[in-house]
Amino acid sequence: MPFYHKLGSIPHKRHTQFRKLNGTLYYEQLFGTIGFDGMSTNSYHEQRPTQVKAIIKQYSVAPKIAKANNIQSYRFRGFQVKPETDFLESRKTVLVNSDCAIILAAPQQSTNDYFYKNTDADELIFIHKGSGKLRTHLGNLNFKYGDYLLIPRGIIYKIDFDTEDNRLFIVESHRPIYTPKRYRNWFGQLLEHAPFCERDIRRPEELETYNETGDFLMKVKKQGEIIEMVYATHPFDVVGYDGYNYPYAFSIHDFEPITGRVHQPPPVHQTFETDAFVVCSFVPRLYDYHPQAIPAPYNHSNIDSDEVLYYVDGDFMSRNDIEAGHISLHPAGIPHGPHPGATERSLGKTETEELAVMVDTFKPLMVTEEAMKIADEDYYKSWLE
Repeated sequence: MPFYHKLGSIPHKRHTQFRKLNGTLYYEQLFGTIGFDGMSTNSYHEQRPTQVKAIIKQYSVAPKIAKANNIQSYRFRGFQVKPETDFLESRKTVLVNSDCAIILAAPQQSTNDYFYKNTDADELIFIHKGSGKLRTHLGNLNFKYGDYLLIPRGIIYKIDFDTEDNRLFIVESHRPIYTPKRYRNWFGQLLEHAPFCERDIRRPEELETYNETGDFLMKVKKQGEIIEMVYATHPFDVVGYDGYNYPYAFSIHDFEPITGRVHQPPPVHQTFETDAFVVCSFVPRLYDYHPQAIPAPYNHSNIDSDEVLYYVDGDFMSRNDIEAGHISLHPAGIPHGPHPGATERSLGKTETEELAVMVDTFKPLMVTEEAMKIADEDYYKSWLE
């Protein structure tokens, strides 16, 4: 996130001696992206962060592809993904390309006996059901229904849930995830016309610091595999850090919709971006106020992108027979638009209570075997009259 954050104790200058009360040095680590050119954080550790005792296991979690070249529109019933005890095992990739993976998860328990690090991808976790605390080596964040958790690649984390009833919509991105550049000035500050501002972004406020040695299980994701490693020291041993590269939370309920006299295009709902896809938030809002406005979206052709819409809550006016947890996939190459009757139903309506998350990718998405288990294969016929 392109604004500065500081937490805990740090020295006055970078790359200078920073000593403990007993006179020994803290260990500095530059935690950065895109080589030395992207956002970074300088953190200071009780122990050397480089101590690996053993590599004990390595196994594939790569998704199995059912349809590599897909032009069929689908509806997936996300809540049919069965809950599983373990956080990582509960994650089911439903759509994937070389830039990102779209994942559903219904974990029942917190990550108690291991730490997790995704070295390949930023993770954007949307909390559909559940609440709890994201615990990371750069501080903790409380979360609840409607929160996006942005976890940059390489962050070491655990996730604690308050109950067993949890539903997550996750996007893994091989490109860094940013706020949209058109919302920011040349200094990185969010502009007045942006649908959210820095006040809405929750940064880590609680820093857990342990100075412990022993055996600490770390599960690292790299190139579609989980590698289990044993660290010699507790990964949460940071006494302080500063910089721009850290996890943060943003609630979809804090997104302020942009409306107009006539129907506005999907980019007004944009919340995050990469150079490979965008993420949009559809939130309760007033409808268009031209006296002859048609609130329902117009038909449009997906020529350059696949559109994925995850339905969270409310009545999504452009679709028939849609429930919470459903996912629609409208692939590039064919037009799509409101279902029969939706345009007529929208006339004269003044507002909507819909809540949804959209992901538009610039490369085609492959459909996985996990997706086909929850697929409505007749959905593509739902526009027939």
